[in-house]
Amino acid sequence: MERSLLREGARVVVGMDEVGRGALAGPVSVGAVAVDLSTGACPPGVADSKLLRPAAREALLPSLARWGLARAVGHASAAEIDEHGIVGALRLAGGRAMAALEIEVDVVLLDGSHDWLSAPRRPARPMTLLDLLDDDSAPHGPASAAETVPEVRTMVRADQRCSSVAAASILAKCERDALMVAHDAAFPAFGWAGTKGYGAPDHLAALAVHGPSVLHRVSWRLPGCEPGVAVGPAGSGGDARSAPPDGP
Repeated sequence: MERSLLREGARVVVGMDEVGRGALAGPVSVGAVAVDLSTGACPPGVADSKLLRPAAREALLPSLARWGLARAVGHASAAEIDEHGIVGALRLAGGRAMAALEIEVDVVLLDGSHDWLSAPRRPARPMTLLDLLDDDSAPHGPASAAETVPEVRTMVRADQRCSSVAAASILAKCERDALMVAHDAAFPAFGWAGTKGYGAPDHLAALAVHGPSVLHRVSWRLPGCEPGVAVGPAGSGGDARSAPPDGP
């Protein structure tokens, strides 16, 4: 797919994939890998991160660090998910990954059928007399999505059909997993070294006992918890934050 787009005229194609969307705690993370016509074959063994064991993903990191024109992972925190919603947080994380690539991109490939990267288009504002009298010829209002984000193509199962998307998935998964393992020492009750913030039975049991931590998405309907309330490390209190009561 990437080579087809490049032969059609795109100079740089970026494959993107997200991880952590369905977790109850921790960030949502977006990987991005840029390729062009000079990019060689993807390293052997690269596949959708969900289809690989953790050791297999980690073993691919050295070769993926050398493959493609550039690669990056962007994150949006649990607090940003609470503030902007999951789609808005995905857009933040994806934008951070794009900025970190530091390369001009023509086309972005997203896994799935929904373009969560482009900003929502606002309805056009009717022209007024003041617009006609204004000497400034620049467009009014915020730039459109087409002016700020490259062309976005969505593809169902792109993480299994596009090498750049699969590579982005692995990079994002490994980096997010490492972040959750690093948080495990401060929040040992939740077992994040094993659960990575997803709703495993041990994690849900700890939520029922300790309540949510500051790394939980407190705007979500967390099982057995009152919405919008967070406590400190390991349920010790402090560092509370509030969030809107409604969530996914």
